[in-house]
Amino acid sequence: MTARPVRLLVAEGNTPALRERHAKTSGQTPSAFYAGVLGGLAKELGFEAKIDLCFPADEGANLPSGEDLSGYDGVAITGSGLNLWKAERESLAQVEFARAVYASGLPFFGSCWGLQVAAAAAGGEVKLNPAGREIGIARSIRLTEAGRAHPMHEGRLEVFDAPAIHSDEVASLPEGATVTATNELCSVQAAEIRHGGGVFWGVQFHPEYTFAELGGILTRYTPIMMQEGFFRDEQEAATYIADLVALDAEPGRKDLAWRLGVSTSVLEPALRRAELTNWLRNQVGPAMSARGRA
Repeated sequence: MTARPVRLLVAEGNTPALRERHAKTSGQTPSAFYAGVLGGLAKELGFEAKIDLCFPADEGANLPSGEDLSGYDGVAITGSGLNLWKAERESLAQVEFARAVYASGLPFFGSCWGLQVAAAAAGGEVKLNPAGREIGIARSIRLTEAGRAHPMHEGRLEVFDAPAIHSDEVASLPEGATVTATNELCSVQAAEIRHGGGVFWGVQFHPEYTFAELGGILTRYTPIMMQEGFFRDEQEAATYIADLVALDAEPGRKDLAWRLGVSTSVLEPALRRAELTNWLRNQVGPAMSARGRA
């Protein structure tokens, strides 16, 4: 696709304490994991990727200007343990970062928190979801009429499942937003947002996650999940998580997939990561060519 490495910037959605907590159970920070996934997908598409990380939630972090972003071909934002409706400094700094990305005109993508930040930066509102937490596997996500024709979802079935973990939702859409996927628990499961000269593609779920990564997160969330009735006790949680991790190691295990209720749309990596691959292929690649960088 390109004669030189694609340059991507991955913005970590978490504070230092939150990403350290994440790394203890998952082995990597969210941004490092995300960068690894993007790098692998880029290679599958036939080009190398040079990926930098930035940490806009950190105290004293310098938010990039348009000039700072000019050397990149795309920007992505990870998930996060923060809540935008709390209006904390660490969250608001990321909203400002997203505005800078929009202004740069670079291809822009976000998972979960990334979608919420991009929506808020364009004038939308994020609130605690009154329907409750969506965690583990988001079920029966349905492409909207706009979504069925949208290049972000190429290769998706009309109804699919996906890894997810969130208690917040985009409650009010900004101008220039098109909802491309929805489900019973969350009305905005995916969207395109056009704002300030930029185009954002984002999903409320986590196409980047593996079952092992999801298992690490659920280990950390087990006390909360017990309180909220997802598990009756620690043993039940441990069994579920062990099955997830085992399925990651042996994806051909029909017994585990059946017991967990995992559909092909989650089990097959190419299907699970469709939106990320499509962003690289349909947004990042063409943008590089248009700017004379390919």
